[in-house]
Amino acid sequence: MLKRVIGAVGILAGLAAQPALADDPVVWQQIKVEAGQKLFEASCRRCHAVDAEDRQSYGPLLEGVVGRKAGTFEGYPYSKAMAGSGIVWTEAALRAWMEDNDGFMPGTKMRHVGIEDKTVQEFILAYLKSVSG
Repeated sequence: MLKRVIGAVGILAGLAAQPALADDPVVWQQIKVEAGQKLFEASCRRCHAVDAEDRQSYGPLLEGVVGRKAGTFEGYPYSKAMAGSGIVWTEAALRAWMEDNDGFMPGTKMRHVGIEDKTVQEFILAYLKSVSG
């Protein structure tokens, strides 16, 4: 499944390289958000939701995560490491988390397979920003 999504993202990125699309930042942003949503669904959705109406998730809700202080989503039992981190979820912090959450925050309880591809990170971030208001 993930290979098909990454292939689709490659196609979308290829479309964005077309001169007419590459010159339109609104279209490029839409492409990134749509690709990011697909990647989120394939990589993150099994544990996280982005819609307050859909609380059927194991992990904390990620709607509004960009700019939120880590460990503060009400009602979620965070690890001591997360709750006491003082981190704010900036783009840089989210990239570091996606790449190696255990290295970024030792003691976290989230199991994770690293997302090292910077383009995949960028697309997922575009999607998370779109649901963060």
